[in-house]
Amino acid sequence: MKLNVEIKARLQDPDRLRALAKKLADEQEMDVMKQVDTFFNCKEGRLKLREIVNRPSRPSKLIAYIRLDQDGPKQSKYSITEVDDPESLKETLGMACGVRGVVKKTRTLMMIGQTRLHIDEVEGLGNFMELEVVLEEHQTQEEGQDIAQDLMKQLSIDQSDLISGAYMDLLES
Repeated sequence: MKLNVEIKARLQDPDRLRALAKKLADEQEMDVMKQVDTFFNCKEGRLKLREIVNRPSRPSKLIAYIRLDQDGPKQSKYSITEVDDPESLKETLGMACGVRGVVKKTRTLMMIGQTRLHIDEVEGLGNFMELEVVLEEHQTQEEGQDIAQDLMKQLSIDQSDLISGAYMDLLES
């Protein structure tokens, strides 16, 4: 199981964040993806099938994750499995577990060191950003939280913009 430390925040000005992030990013290239996440009912955590609809050559991914719903940096435990036949898996999981809902978004991905920065435009919700500090085996959760807090400062992310939960939760509320 892999670990990361995440934050998620509402975003007032995506272009400003892109400009700030480009100065910090390891590469100047931004990966822009149109993603459809189908969430399934599950006993613990969250389970979603992610399809990248503008890149049919990329495999879809079944992602299970467990994290606390709290503002600010939080640890996330996750497991990812590549999927060659997403339609069949979606049908099977839908039959077995039930579909909780679907989140559609355009995601811009940039890497800043060991951190994935996502700038998301979520259908029906608006603009958001996520930081995912991918922890190395020797790193503690506290080290990941420190990295996330430092990047929040560098990217001018205000504590008051932080949100808890997933986009699916926001769509349901």
